[in-house]
Amino acid sequence: MRSCLWPLFYSFSCLLVSISANTVIQLDDTNIDALFKNNELVFVNFYADWCRFSQMLAPVFAEGSDLIAKDFPAGNGKIAFAKVDCDRQTAIAQKYKVNKYPTLKLFVYGEPIKREYRGQRSAEAFDKFIRDQLASPIVKKETFEEMDAISDEKRNMLIYIADESSNNYKNVLKAASQLKSDCNWYVMSGPAAEPYRKDGEDVIYFRQPMRESSDVPFTGLTMADSLTEWARDLCVPRVRVLTFENAEELTEEGIPFLILFHHPDDHETPAKFLEQVNYQLSNDRDTVNALTADGIKFAHPLHHLGKSANDLPLIAIDSFKHMYLFKHDVKTNLGDEGLLKQFVDDLQSGKLHREFHYGPDPVTQATKPQVAGQENVNRGGAPAPPPKTKDPTSPPESIFKQLKPSHNRYTVLKDEL
Repeated sequence: MRSCLWPLFYSFSCLLVSISANTVIQLDDTNIDALFKNNELVFVNFYADWCRFSQMLAPVFAEGSDLIAKDFPAGNGKIAFAKVDCDRQTAIAQKYKVNKYPTLKLFVYGEPIKREYRGQRSAEAFDKFIRDQLASPIVKKETFEEMDAISDEKRNMLIYIADESSNNYKNVLKAASQLKSDCNWYVMSGPAAEPYRKDGEDVIYFRQPMRESSDVPFTGLTMADSLTEWARDLCVPRVRVLTFENAEELTEEGIPFLILFHHPDDHETPAKFLEQVNYQLSNDRDTVNALTADGIKFAHPLHHLGKSANDLPLIAIDSFKHMYLFKHDVKTNLGDEGLLKQFVDDLQSGKLHREFHYGPDPVTQATKPQVAGQENVNRGGAPAPPPKTKDPTSPPESIFKQLKPSHNRYTVLKDEL
């Protein structure tokens, strides 16, 4: 019965789309840049025609667009609803790392916010979500005393600017919209801010939690990309805490996990891990997500690696295909020069995967083996052939790939991650 009714449902959905989708703009490479440039917020539905969840969402998304259009009609410069046919616009889908259908992303001043929309899929929920986004992520303060009294339990950005209608402030809004969940943002403007601007320039100060160090100034507000990058480096911790609540969200960033599993009573090792990530992996923010995890709560990944709470602390990489274990003793070797960096580089070069299958890579006389006891040198100086094994080993399958979005809401591509 269900299969017989499906064509009727699909036809009815198409009818609803034809009736109410006039406010949803079809995007392609000829109009996407202009739409982002001319609207403060653009809510985009990335879909595929063959995907049944996309088919079900289309009329609901269109209805939400119509609700918003009652107060913010097309061309208002404030809000637009749009859609991308990912089969036809593959370059756009790839640019925004769409790997499941349908995906809903909000763009603020042309930039996608970090977290995709994951709320209720109803016209009313879309309407509320968009209206909530219209609230400024920046809180206005009138005096320096108000600014100085701001709670310092969280990371804060303190803005002193001449004019809130300027392009500088628009650039700040872009950064604040991207990072409002990571930092609190406050502004003083006009004559009251003049004594606190830096040499006559608009300025932002980053304030560490608990004021652990002096406020860090930034005056390049004319450069939107540089401003956002500067703010991201300060607002988003270089090492984050992995929890069951944020794990799925972190997988959406598409970057392999470098995870320190530790006992919850062990505070020394996470501090040392942070120190070494900052020192050895300062240029690898886009290569791996450095995380710490409670090894008691995350016992399942440890079991998958053949380890238990008795083996803590340990470090592993989850590439979303396989898991790889840091082969050195974390307590004694974490601070050794370059070991953590080499571990990450070996993932990127494919060495970790290759050595799981065939054993240690061959080395030349001029190459110092990475790990004692793993020498495999051809005495003539030429690379030795890889050792032959009857049954090549395989690394454990990824655990965190299993946290990808629900198949009850998305069609996930077969080659995701």
